[in-house]
Amino acid sequence: MTFISRLVFGATSLVLLLLALGLMGVGLMELTKAGTGTVDAAGDAILAALGYVIIAIAVFDVAKYMFEEEVTGDHEKRGAAVARRSLTKFLSTIVIALFLEGLVIVFRTARSDVALLGYPTALVLVSVLVLVGLGVYQRFSASVEEKVGDGDEAAKQKEDAEKAAVKRSTA
Repeated sequence: MTFISRLVFGATSLVLLLLALGLMGVGLMELTKAGTGTVDAAGDAILAALGYVIIAIAVFDVAKYMFEEEVTGDHEKRGAAVARRSLTKFLSTIVIALFLEGLVIVFRTARSDVALLGYPTALVLVSVLVLVGLGVYQRFSASVEEKVGDGDEAAKQKEDAEKAAVKRSTA
């Protein structure tokens, strides 16, 4: 079952990677339109291209995270600190993409109709909430790790070194 699971996650990661490349291609096509129109049309095309590239980065990061965690990852040897670092890297990329996309939409909307700024503002606020949630998660998980300990690689290496020292001293 593990092989099938890894195969499915690997294929899904590959599809997401291809879709991210497709989004980047659409972004590049938008840029080609930027040079063929008026200054306003060029600005809109550049903002659209930027939005596509930002979404492509987020999709690529999801694919990378899925591949690293589900296909190549060793779940039995994974400690809480490793999981926390991995989740933090993943969510940090998503938060950055949300902020950037929110800013792009704010600029695009402000150019056309200022009355429609509610959605972009909500997107930026949700980005802030996700960032605050990540900070809360970091704080609580780090304090729990300090209290209960963790099977992190550094801790394992230290423990193995201490055991080896004890064996050498008793031998």
